[in-house]
Amino acid sequence: MANILIVDDEQSYRQLLTLVFEEQGNKVRTAMNGRQALEAIAAEPADIIISDVKMPDMDGISLLKAVRETQPDLGVVLMTAFASVETAREAFKLGADDFIQKPFDVEELKLIVQKTLEKQALIDENRAFKRAQRERGSVKNIVGSSAKMQAIFQMIETVAEVQSTVLVTGESGTGKELVARAIHDLSPRAEKPFISINCGAFTETLLESELFGYIKGSFTGANTNRKGLFEAAHGGTIFLDEIGEMSPGMQVKLLRVLQERRVRPVGAHDEIPVDARVIAATNRDLKQMSEEGTFREDLFYRISVIPIDLPPLRDRPEDIAALTDHFVRKYCEQAGKELTISPKASEILEKYAWHGNVRELEHTIERAVALERSSEIQPEQLPSHITNYNPERINAEFDLPENGIDLGTHLENLEKRYVVEALRKTSGSQTKAADLLQMPVRSLRHLLDKHNIRSLSAQMRSGD
Repeated sequence: MANILIVDDEQSYRQLLTLVFEEQGNKVRTAMNGRQALEAIAAEPADIIISDVKMPDMDGISLLKAVRETQPDLGVVLMTAFASVETAREAFKLGADDFIQKPFDVEELKLIVQKTLEKQALIDENRAFKRAQRERGSVKNIVGSSAKMQAIFQMIETVAEVQSTVLVTGESGTGKELVARAIHDLSPRAEKPFISINCGAFTETLLESELFGYIKGSFTGANTNRKGLFEAAHGGTIFLDEIGEMSPGMQVKLLRVLQERRVRPVGAHDEIPVDARVIAATNRDLKQMSEEGTFREDLFYRISVIPIDLPPLRDRPEDIAALTDHFVRKYCEQAGKELTISPKASEILEKYAWHGNVRELEHTIERAVALERSSEIQPEQLPSHITNYNPERINAEFDLPENGIDLGTHLENLEKRYVVEALRKTSGSQTKAADLLQMPVRSLRHLLDKHNIRSLSAQMRSGD
């Protein structure tokens, strides 16, 4: 049963259509003009409006405009005895679902109403599907009960309501894109697109054409005009992952887009206005990079209006058990299995350092679920580097000279050697070097200054 509102200044048509649609089991209400119709739907929502065009006080076109401002998906069918191509074109341009000329065939009108209601049902179904998708990506589905994660959840819910640019930082595998999606899903932009791109996966030229689009003939292979991702994300959110890998040239162009809110496709002369919220992410220290001159300082401050720093998994070990159970359920469902994790295997997982963070834990559980043939995941299905991990084990042998050593100097030299080796293995990345040394980045910087080797980081990154 549908709730139908008939709007016509002629009583005969109101009576006829009331009889026709009530016989089908629908609830029918009537109004004599557009103004009465607006009062009727304000008092009780309608599923569809069938309105005449020519009416006193407020005509059907004005009613359509008013309805579309507040209820863009409400079904509206217009009817008139003065049909013309111009009137029909205006009606469809304003969002009318259909248009019929008086006098009309009642069966034809019934068919139009049926199709319009079916269209509304599809819209409602699609909206419910999108709502379910948002729930899957929302903050409720980011696993973690630790105090650090609760603070992250609160931050996500707070920043989702504003339009400011967000910079999500954290080690690889901590879930930066999941946080970005949660911000989008909880924001007023949730019905619009969420567009994600890894800035480190493209050369400067390709990244520019991906972000800003291009016009036909602008370069070899540009056979048609192509919309850029900023334009595709209009009204929604664009997620710029690994923004620290962006070239200096692209940094300049991105800064202009963020300032002007306009993009110029490659090969075009005119700019296109865009309205896309930007969320950026990186596992690099952009503040330090800006100090070293490898990342624009003005761009850093532009994208980090609201910073969110995700803690590594080793700093929230109380979340490991919940994450493990979450991934066991996820991959058991995909594999059609019913498994639990043994206490011994769970104990091993909780003691491991997880340098690859949540992503490494997820892949570990996916592997274990695939390999386990019993009803319980055993330690044997875990990788050997995890089962053999011992944080208390001393890895290096040493000899104490007969005449003794200056322990303070020896430890400082050893400390410096480990710092230099960590930088060498990570090509000068202080964030990754700090991960290897299992310390915060700020502690590593203190050691770099202590041993007067801060310049090594930039030298190794540039290959000097």
